[in-house]
Amino acid sequence: MEKTELKEYERIDDLQIKGYRLIQSSRGFCFGMDAVLLSDYAHIRKGAVVMDLCSGTGVIPILLAARYETGRISGIEYQAYYADMAMRSVRMNGLDDRICISQGDVRQVKEAYPQGTFDYVTCNPPYMTGDHGLTNKDPEKAIARHEICCSLTDVVSAAKWLLKPAGHFIMVHRPFRLAEILSCLKEYKLEPKRMRLVYPYLDKEPNMVLIDAVKGGRQRITVEPPLIVYRRNGAYTEEIHKIYGSGGSGKSPGPVIADAAVQE
Repeated sequence: MEKTELKEYERIDDLQIKGYRLIQSSRGFCFGMDAVLLSDYAHIRKGAVVMDLCSGTGVIPILLAARYETGRISGIEYQAYYADMAMRSVRMNGLDDRICISQGDVRQVKEAYPQGTFDYVTCNPPYMTGDHGLTNKDPEKAIARHEICCSLTDVVSAAKWLLKPAGHFIMVHRPFRLAEILSCLKEYKLEPKRMRLVYPYLDKEPNMVLIDAVKGGRQRITVEPPLIVYRRNGAYTEEIHKIYGSGGSGKSPGPVIADAAVQE
């Protein structure tokens, strides 16, 4: 793998899959479990062309490349620093021939990409609107968590433009916005086909939802069995270990940085 120069406060984290690694900043927004669960949920078919919106550090494109025999994977990230960090991770892992992440605005995809170019669009978008919680004083973290530079509607509209007919839009979000999410998807003719709720513990409310919507699909949704993250004793469940590839060995399942299963 290509050597890379790190900037101030940056580190390299082991993704524990195919030897791939990721550059992250200790002072920036780091990926959590939501990105890992999304990459597992995507079920990308062989040779498919993929776009990842709101790519951040590039973790989702790299995990997709590790898990699936995809075609070309593109990514859009609004913040120039994170787009640069993501591409340095791509080069470090020798994935230049498969992944390209660009600095860009989700709201301007019509100017940047022809309509109907991609088989799959994935997205781990900002979850919070201005009415949801306190906005982080760090502008980089605020943009990653709150709908400052793109809204749910912006993301869904972009996905509709980018997808081929019958293409899949796969997203992770928060269940408290589920009614809004389903309404928005249907408004843009992205029919929800699969949905799975993620629970931190069996007796707690779900705090993530995984959704697979199909452009122009017929009306019918499959609500899949719930995914439970922790056992009562605080250990990860067998399924979480399998998703992270540790096979239930008792090891910590990968670099669960800023664990999104418990973090707001």
